[in-house]
Amino acid sequence: MHSFKELSEKFEAFFKKDYFPAEPKNLYDAARHILSIGGKRVRPVLVLMGNELFDEINEDAYHAAAAIELFHNFSLIHDDIMDKAPLRRGHTTVHKKYGENTAILAGDVTLVEAYQSLSRIKSNHIHKLLQVFNTTAQQVCEGQQQDMDFEQLDFVELAEYAEMIELKTSVLLAGSLKLGAIIGGAGQGNQDHLYDFGKNLGMAFQVQDDYLDVFGNPEKFGKQPGGDIIANKKTFLQIHALQNASAADKTVLMHWMHSDPKDSSEKVQAVTEIFKRTGADTWAESLKEKYYANALKELDQIAVTTTRKTKLLELAEFLLLREH
Repeated sequence: MHSFKELSEKFEAFFKKDYFPAEPKNLYDAARHILSIGGKRVRPVLVLMGNELFDEINEDAYHAAAAIELFHNFSLIHDDIMDKAPLRRGHTTVHKKYGENTAILAGDVTLVEAYQSLSRIKSNHIHKLLQVFNTTAQQVCEGQQQDMDFEQLDFVELAEYAEMIELKTSVLLAGSLKLGAIIGGAGQGNQDHLYDFGKNLGMAFQVQDDYLDVFGNPEKFGKQPGGDIIANKKTFLQIHALQNASAADKTVLMHWMHSDPKDSSEKVQAVTEIFKRTGADTWAESLKEKYYANALKELDQIAVTTTRKTKLLELAEFLLLREH
């Protein structure tokens, strides 16, 4: 069994080829730009780990992993346009560098190339793989739409927010693992348990991300403290605070949600204090542990030896015990 780092290196070696032709230059340079920025490649590596949990890694898993990474980058190009984001991983976003129209087309051809990668799969499970891929892709788009809809609302129910996160973030992790499991020859029950492991792990990761944005060590987290507060983003913490704040605190919270001060430090401090008074910090920690426990329960149900599960367990611990 390979570690995440080892599989990441194997995937990078496979993925470094040029996926696009030379012309039209602007279109394909824009598509190459998002891929050149790199990233952790968590999702494609999960495809490989899902395969290796049940059998030796098949070449088909690399094509499925490439399809997942290409789809993910397609979604990032379009998300950045919707969010009007100037930077992605410290680099200029595609639409800022090449213009919105070209960026839309670059996203489109990146999605088409994802399907080209899937077409290279020789497995007789190709129809099942396409079904999982298509369902996952559709759900990610649904989650993005919900996220945009929520931006127009002051109040969002916790269940609604959790569903949005599940669609926008978690199902892609879960779907990646399931693609690998199908290629590895896993039975339906094992596929389902691995999918639910990935889904719960993704939820736990998002709760932690929301928590660290406010309460994490900025030197380790590598982001501006309270960035979500400054941007008035819906988070697990904000929703819990709104649901549990006193009338006075709710009034203050609503004031800050509708303000954009030049000096954001006062806003961050005031909202953070309300989060603490409503117990949002300790509640979020317990919610993360609940999702994590559910993930481990699903992993435990998979009918392979404990030894084969070690690398997935190590990855889960790495993702959820981090401080950054």
